Amino acid sequence: MRIAVTGSSGRVGRAIVAMALADGHQVVGLDRLRPGTAVDHPSFTFHQVEMTEYHALEHALRDCDALVHMAAIPAPGAHPDPWVHNGNVAGSYNTLRAAAEVGLRRVCQASSVNAIGGAYSRRPRYDYFPLDEQHPTYNEDPYSLSKWICEQQADSFVRRYADMKIASLRFHGVMDQPAFGGERERRADSIAAKALWGWVSFEASARASLLALTADFDGHEVFYIVAPETMMAAPSLELAAELFPEVPVRGDLSGRRGFFNCAKAERLLGWRHDR
Repeated sequence: MRIAVTGSSGRVGRAIVAMALADGHQVVGLDRLRPGTAVDHPSFTFHQVEMTEYHALEHALRDCDALVHMAAIPAPGAHPDPWVHNGNVAGSYNTLRAAAEVGLRRVCQASSVNAIGGAYSRRPRYDYFPLDEQHPTYNEDPYSLSKWICEQQADSFVRRYADMKIASLRFHGVMDQPAFGGERERRADSIAAKALWGWVSFEASARASLLALTADFDGHEVFYIVAPETMMAAPSLELAAELFPEVPVRGDLSGRRGFFNCAKAERLLGWRHDR
C-alpha cells in the first residue's frame, strides 16, 4: 500500500513512517518541515508542504492508496489561540477534502482525548468513568475545540462520500514510557490530573494508525487510543474519589486501570496497547 503521512517529520509521524516502511509499505511524507534526520529508504518520498496549501496537498496525495493525517499544532499556549484553532481546523478540512478529491477512501486522522475537554480546561467535566466514545464534549480551549471539529468534519465527509472510511484516533500524551507521577500530578490543577493521568506509547500509536487503514468498519468511527494503566502508582479508585468525587464509576477502575475505555479500538481495529 502507498500511504501518505502528514506531519511525517513530527514525533508520532516519524514512528508511523518507520513502522509502515518496516511493514513493506511505500510512504509519502508531507510536512511543513523537512525531516530532522533524512529517511534513507527507497520506498519513502517527501513533499514539503503546508496543510493550508490545498492544491499542493492534492498534488502530493495523487497515486496514494490511504492517508494518515497527523499534522497539527499539538497543544494550546505556544501560539495565539486563533492560530491554533484555525490552523488545525483548516488543515484537517483541506486534507480530508484533498483525499476525497483524488479518490482516497481510507483515512486515519489524529484527534485527541481532549476533544471532549480535559487537560486544558479550567475544570474538566466528566459525566462517568471510565470514559467511552459516547461521552459528550465540554471542550473550552482552541486546541480541544479544533480536535472536536476535525471529528465533525469526518462525519460530514462520510455523508457526502459514502465509500470513505475515516478513523479519528483520540491519542493521549504520546511518549516512550512515563515515570510514575507524584504529588504534583495529584493536584487538581495539574494537566496530568485534568487529563486523568493517561498516556500512550509511540509504537502503540503508530500501530493503531496503520490498523485503522485496513479495519473492517464503515463511515467514520472515533477511537480512544490510550494505555490500559495510568502513569500513577496510586490506585485509580483512590484518585477518582480524591479529585473527582462527584463522577460516578460505571466500569472497572480496579488497581491502576486507566480512565479511558479502549474496548472499541480492540473490537473494531484489533488494537491493544501492549501487543
